[in-house]
Amino acid sequence: MTSVVSVPAAAETVDVWFGTSTSRRGPSKGIYHGKFDTDSGKLTDVELAAEVGSPGFLAKHPSGKMLYAAASDDGTPAIVAYAIEGGGGEATLVKDSSVPIGDGGAAHVSVSRDGKVVLSAQYGAGSTACFSLDDSGSLVKRTDLQKHPVGSGVIPNRQDTAHAHWTGTSPDDRFAFVPDLGLDKVVIYKLDTSNASLQPHGYGICPPGSGPRHMKFHPNEKTIYVLNELALSVTVFDYDAQAGTMTPIQTIETLSEAVKAKEVFNSSSEIRVHPNGKFVYAANRGNDTITVYSVDASTGKLSLVEVEPIRGAWPRNFNLDPSGKWLLAAGQASNTVAIFKINQDTGELQFTRDAVYVPSSICVLF
Repeated sequence: MTSVVSVPAAAETVDVWFGTSTSRRGPSKGIYHGKFDTDSGKLTDVELAAEVGSPGFLAKHPSGKMLYAAASDDGTPAIVAYAIEGGGGEATLVKDSSVPIGDGGAAHVSVSRDGKVVLSAQYGAGSTACFSLDDSGSLVKRTDLQKHPVGSGVIPNRQDTAHAHWTGTSPDDRFAFVPDLGLDKVVIYKLDTSNASLQPHGYGICPPGSGPRHMKFHPNEKTIYVLNELALSVTVFDYDAQAGTMTPIQTIETLSEAVKAKEVFNSSSEIRVHPNGKFVYAANRGNDTITVYSVDASTGKLSLVEVEPIRGAWPRNFNLDPSGKWLLAAGQASNTVAIFKINQDTGELQFTRDAVYVPSSICVLF
């Protein structure tokens, strides 16, 4: 009788990119690359992939063949595009194109879902920029710049002026969304990707003094989660796809007032939705934790599951791997990326006792 030997499926090794801060005091030199094993949860071979000034946020073209960085290109605030060559954990970057922003540095960069335009949010200038791309994903030119209104003034010194903080598009690319910390609003634009243009459309209203920073759509495309940096809370919105409007239905804290009172300083940084739509994660700087929520399948509202320490300092960013099994939390001040296993039933995080050296990481992108 012939015995049959079952061969386990090979683990997938994927590329992971790290945007960083390259201040004089920090050890970083630009964009870093590592290999991530989605079976074992191991991050290895973290190395410098492209030397560039403070590539704080990164975005990838839908084709997977181009990487964009909100960076300083020879001292000029710009969006810089790199061709991604190879894959499977062995990808490299080759500089492709660069376009000056023309309105100060960008805090965030994103790509439309159809791959036709890049959007950037200028925190200091309080503006949203649009850039056209050619068929290969190369940057062509800046095609639009929209200045945001004056700040709400609720929190002195933080909300005196507009502070655009994140950009992204609706699932159908008809609208662009820009949470503005200074306005306590998500600025909504009509987006024409064919002409790379923006037209003011309306607002999603967040609580006064909350300071909206980042947002994400739920996979159901009907719910939006906005992370409020100043209030350390998440506001949940119902989204009307046809009208392009957001209606707030819940605001829930990421940290209790008692916990915040023990810290010198706290601010929220990043929010992610699990691919299965069951869980939402939000990072807290100062307290250096990630808050885990469960999602009500019928309403999209959130319930607290746990608050997990990141085993590092100042989590400005984190991300979930493509398999949805692991969370990588970047500690900017500790120069670490800590790896957590995600409980697929509860969403809870379990530290794997693995924290990898990544200098001044402030963006994690798969």
